[in-house]
Amino acid sequence: MYDVNKQFSLEGKVALVTGAAYGIGFAIAEALAAAGAKIAFNCRGQHHMDEAIKAYAEKGIEAHGYIADVTKEEDINMLIESIEKELGTIDILVNNAGIIKRIPMIEMEASDFRQVIDIDLVAPFMMAKAVIPGMIKKGHGKIINICSMMSELGRETVSAYAAAKGGLKMLTRNICSEYGEYNIQCNGIGPGYIATPQTAPLREPQADGSRHPFDQFIIAKTPAARWGEAEDLMGPAVFLASDASNFVNGHVLYVDGGILAYIGKQP
Repeated sequence: MYDVNKQFSLEGKVALVTGAAYGIGFAIAEALAAAGAKIAFNCRGQHHMDEAIKAYAEKGIEAHGYIADVTKEEDINMLIESIEKELGTIDILVNNAGIIKRIPMIEMEASDFRQVIDIDLVAPFMMAKAVIPGMIKKGHGKIINICSMMSELGRETVSAYAAAKGGLKMLTRNICSEYGEYNIQCNGIGPGYIATPQTAPLREPQADGSRHPFDQFIIAKTPAARWGEAEDLMGPAVFLASDASNFVNGHVLYVDGGILAYIGKQP
């Protein structure tokens, strides 16, 4: 008989979620922990680390934090080595760390463009490169890349982010192509517009009490007629990290309330 609970269980698995001190990464780590996984995460600074460890403890999660910059290969190698020594071989990697810089393309410095590409695309490449040998040796592995609707769409001021997230979609497919035969599944999650502290200014009411123009735009473009919550990403993350998705590979699961399916209302 099919055991659905066993299929979705992550009991005994080791999961590394990058940039999981707060927001989407924290919610995903919380979900993986609830499914039974041991959680490791990284921060670039001790202040965020201390706050994150406290937040995890308040949720009853024994998370293991490490100081590491995901744009530095030597940091990544030391991170993976430390996790393997303390927790075991990594079964699940979630490439969540990322940034966005909203600057019109012709005003953007090449250094800013490169920084976004380094964090949002090169870092996931280096992280995957570091964990795949252990996954091959163990005979299985799950890599989840946090993509974006900008993996499919363009929009004003996000040229670097869209380029990086489009590249991350293709990196996801290529990891699947190269390492699927080793029982490694690499998939992506493409969040829609999620209500996080970073997007809070875009949702603040105007002085007259009306919605922020961008908030109005998102509500009008989303069939669900709301912003997503970080919790909306929990189920998809557990699915892609679990045995329930063992024949799902090279796929990006868009969790966007239907935006990508919708042309918008007729004026």
